[in-house]
Amino acid sequence: MSRRLQPIPAPVGPPWHQDHHGDRARVDALQGALPSAEDVERVAAVFRLMGDPGRVRILATLLEAGEVCVQDLALVAGLSESSVSQALRLMRAHRVVETRRAGRVVFYRLGDSHVRMLLDLAITHAGHSPVVTAAPAPTEPPSTEPPTTEATHQESS
Repeated sequence: MSRRLQPIPAPVGPPWHQDHHGDRARVDALQGALPSAEDVERVAAVFRLMGDPGRVRILATLLEAGEVCVQDLALVAGLSESSVSQALRLMRAHRVVETRRAGRVVFYRLGDSHVRMLLDLAITHAGHSPVVTAAPAPTEPPSTEPPTTEATHQESS
């Protein structure tokens, strides 16, 4: 997936506004610099893997400890062994983690330095970013009017 990017031409013309239809040469150059569709899907899959808080705790534990068995990962992450095993299978399929067997115990570790860097950068970025939460759904204010006789009758039926 490593690509050497070509220089992108500077924007030409007025700043972007509602009527602006784009600088065709610049748009073409930017589209040409995009990773392949296959690589975009692979990157998105890795970010989806990291989109689950339980998997992030597993990965952060592996980042900190190096190698860890499923039982210890479950205890640290606060998940069941079954959930950890399922998450590790998924991460192993995407080559995010690797294994080492010692007798009957399987130890997991991060796949390579790229995974370590990506996770470390994501954790660092999260520490520098403001917390973004979804806005709470609006709630209806409580009614100040007494219930009608019809509504009261229906509730008691």
